[in-house]
Amino acid sequence: MRTFWIVSGLLFVWALIGDMAYLAQVTADLDELAKTDPISASAFRTMPEWVWTAYAVAVWVGTLGAIALLLRRKWAVPLYAVSLIAVILQFGWTFLATQLIEAKGADVLIFPAVIIAVGAFSLWWAMKHAKSGVLK
Repeated sequence: MRTFWIVSGLLFVWALIGDMAYLAQVTADLDELAKTDPISASAFRTMPEWVWTAYAVAVWVGTLGAIALLLRRKWAVPLYAVSLIAVILQFGWTFLATQLIEAKGADVLIFPAVIIAVGAFSLWWAMKHAKSGVLK
């Protein structure tokens, strides 16, 4: 049970970091960002509203999933599932509809891959504990 609390606590911290990243991006001064990273600024400028919505759903619903996990509630499972789908939609657009990889190189895929992996792990972790009866 100790491992459950440690891992679930770490997933909650991860979710809060995602929330902060979202807030930083959604409130970024794109003119200032363009001075140091014109490629990212351009990607943010052209990002459709539905992608920003997917990003918001990914982080905020993921945070709710982490809270549900800490409360030992089964509804962590569908919340993490929705969050993971939203992450995949967001990064799908980012890498398929922009020139980000061409402009910055394949290294730009590493952190999104980590985010997707953590999202998949979170869903698996919640499903495992729902099945074992830890989540009610």
